[in-house]
Amino acid sequence: MVGPLPMATEISPAELGEAEGCIQCQRGSKLVLFVTGKCHWGCDYCPLSDNRRETPDMFANERRCNDWDEVIEEGRAMNATGTGITGGDPMLDMEKSLEAVKQLKAAFGPQHHIHLYTSIPFDLAHSKRFADAGLDEIRFHLLDGKLSRYLEVIDECSSLGIDVGIELPCEPDKSEDLFALLDEMDGTSVKFLNLNELEITVGNQENMDVRGFNLSGGMTAAAEGSFELAIELKEYAKGMSFHVKFCTASFKDAGQLRARFRRRAEVTLRPYEIISSDDTILFGAIPTDENDARDDMIDLSNHLDLSEGWIRYDPIARRIELPLSAAETIAEHLSVQVQLVEIHPTHERLEVSVVNLNDNR
Repeated sequence: MVGPLPMATEISPAELGEAEGCIQCQRGSKLVLFVTGKCHWGCDYCPLSDNRRETPDMFANERRCNDWDEVIEEGRAMNATGTGITGGDPMLDMEKSLEAVKQLKAAFGPQHHIHLYTSIPFDLAHSKRFADAGLDEIRFHLLDGKLSRYLEVIDECSSLGIDVGIELPCEPDKSEDLFALLDEMDGTSVKFLNLNELEITVGNQENMDVRGFNLSGGMTAAAEGSFELAIELKEYAKGMSFHVKFCTASFKDAGQLRARFRRRAEVTLRPYEIISSDDTILFGAIPTDENDARDDMIDLSNHLDLSEGWIRYDPIARRIELPLSAAETIAEHLSVQVQLVEIHPTHERLEVSVVNLNDNR
């Protein structure tokens, strides 16, 4: 029997044969580079949100980027050790994806691990272009679930030093096909198979309803039966020539994403901010008109003995920001509103919640 899987937020030691891209992703140290929303395949389980479908825009993590400098800046903001190039299908904008590999290697060095996703069994000549640029790993999503049409490009990539894997959702009604795929993969150049727990999202809910899938329950978007099938497949593949990795919906949401948020927070944290147990950022705030901000900040700095950098004015949010501990100390002594602010450690610093620390409104 397969042992228990890790808790959602737990980062387990790498399994023997696990892909380097997965190892870094689990640590939260992989930049997620969405190069294009172009995709012609229309997979009914695609979880991509409507605002990214078919878009030509590029996103580094949650940040919309207009150029490579912004992509590199986001990578540095999280001290990225690698990048996963995704979409859409990155190979439908091949030149942009190739340039991404070149730009990232130039900025972060040859040790920066890059993996790329595609559903296209592309022309063999492109394998060398990507290998020469420094692509470390490629993951094929099999459009028809069949390996045969991909074997030639898989072998070519492998011969050029690119690690090759297959990545698929674990669809409960495709059990027979998935077991057959394991047998077909055994003895090939494929080094790993990644099975993702099938998720029911806003982007695919209608299609999943048509196929009769229900949520498995709990706090995730996982489809019922996907987990159980993945465990059976992982057990069946023991002793085969490739590694099987099962990535649960709960770990992607509560583990990998939080690890990436935590890593970015640690790099970009301002002196007056702290990281919460939920890997969000907390600080104190006092809503203030911009005309009054300078004098108010001088008074607060003197009263609380705050050094430069430990208090600032945000002209967009129209508030003075300061350590939460300081805000809690003065909250009951001020006749103005004092707040606890919680944000995500993303480029946009998305606000999660605001809690009043006193009764002033």
